[in-house]
Parts: sequence; C-alpha cells; structure tokens
Amino acid sequence: MHRKSWMQWLYLAAGVTLTSVPFPLFFIPNDIAPGGLSGLSTVLHALTGWPVGMTTIVLNAPLFLISWKRMGRAFASRSLLCMLGVSVLIDLVPGKPVTSNPMLAAIFGGLTMGAGIGLVIRGGATTGGTDMAAMLVHEQIPAISVGGVLMGIDCLVILLAGIVFDLQSALFALIALYIATRVMDRVIEGLENAKAFFIFSGQSQAIADAVLTRMNRGATLLRAQGAYSRQERDVLLCVVTRMQIPQLKAIVNELDPNAFLMLTDVREALGEGFTREPGAPAGSRPAGPDR
Repeated sequence: MHRKSWMQWLYLAAGVTLTSVPFPLFFIPNDIAPGGLSGLSTVLHALTGWPVGMTTIVLNAPLFLISWKRMGRAFASRSLLCMLGVSVLIDLVPGKPVTSNPMLAAIFGGLTMGAGIGLVIRGGATTGGTDMAAMLVHEQIPAISVGGVLMGIDCLVILLAGIVFDLQSALFALIALYIATRVMDRVIEGLENAKAFFIFSGQSQAIADAVLTRMNRGATLLRAQGAYSRQERDVLLCVVTRMQIPQLKAIVNELDPNAFLMLTDVREALGEGFTREPGAPAGSRPAGPDR
C-alpha cells in the first residue's frame, strides 16, 4: 500500500479513537453534552438509558442514506467507517471516569475530541452527524450557511442538556465545544506556525542572496510601487520557521539597517523545508518560495 494511504488510515484510526474515548471517560459521567449527534445521544442516554454509541448510529443512519450520493463513494465509505468506529468504541470503552471534576472533564474531553475530529478530517473523512445535516439544510435553503446551521444545532443540543441536566452542565458543554473547535482547527491547519517576512529595502537582492546562502531558505522578489512616492521597488517575501526569525532579522539589520520589515503568521506551510504532505517527494531546492 502506498505510504500516503498508510498515513491516511493512520490519521483515521487515531482520530476515531481520540474522538470516542472522551465520552465514556469525561463527558457521560459528568453530564456534559458537547453538541452534535453524540451530544444529543448523551442527553437521550440520561433520559432513557439507551447506549450513547448505538443511539448515535441510529441518528446518523438517515443522514448517511440521504447524503451518500452527494458525498461520493470513497469519502462516504470512509466517513461511514469512522462514524461506526466512534459509536462502537463509545459503548465498548469501560465507563470509568478519569475525573469527577466537570471543569477538568470539559477541558480534557474537549482537547481529546477536537484532536480526534481534526485527524479524521485530515484523513479525508468525517464522523457524520450534524455536518451532513447542515449541508442538507444549506442545499434546501442557500441563504442559511453551513456554519450557521452547525451553530444552531449545537446550541439546541446544549440548551436541551441544560434542561435535562442543569445550567452548569450546559456551561461546561459550551466550554468543551469551544475547546474542541479550536483544537480541531489547529490539527486541520497544522501545528507548526511558520512566519512570513515582507522586507522593504533597497538591498533586496543582497538580502535574498544572504538568506539563500546562510539560511538555505528561498525568497521571492515582488514588484511594488510606493503610494506616495510612486517609485517602483522590490519587496522581498521570505517564509521561515519561528527558530529562524532572529537570524533573518540579523541579516536584514546587517545589510540594510533602514529596511522596513513586516512579520505575519502563516497558519500552515507545506513544501520543501516545512511540513510535507504524506507521500510527497523530497527535493534538494532551498526551502521556501523561490520563484
């Protein structure tokens, strides 16, 4: 099997595990229902005693049937396997709470669930549930965004949890949902923050040469025009890691102390010298943009 396929299934396996374990270990014992169909199943479990995982499968079944053709066979198959895996593990993992402190349960449950969902998405699948419901609603009513539907469903589930449990449980569910969303975004977008430098200098070429030879980083010269002076000049774009920021600043200060630097975050950098996608071939070019 190709290395990329192995990495994809590794993401999915790890994601399914991390998404499922917070429910028996953190959420269910502490009456926390962090939105989504799994959260709704947690509320129904408190009311009826139905297993959370099995209830999640039942709630997901009609959504998968309706959305199967829309998702494409490969994506739908992976998503179905992930949904079933999460649901089965929720019921199979022994329900021994790690903590009886609901705040700790919300924090660590949110961290774990967010990391799991992020890995599943990076593996090219979804855990089903409200994502599909939101897309179906958006198709019927385009004026309503997918994000708006997701937020509405999560709020309804948390409101229901507040009614069934208490207000404190609803507040902890909000905390867990917020943490899970933030962690999920970080996992999807990448954990290594790169930095992009825009360098305005009359010595742009000299700085670019120094960056290439001393740091083994590529750079790109952009043509720009001053709004006031109307003079054309080169702007140097260079993407570096956080550890290389002091070195780049020192090079610029050495070659042009009057240069203007603008530093901005790069949420994710893919390619030579940075994170590589699974299966991408390695190269020998300088790291970063060099066009």
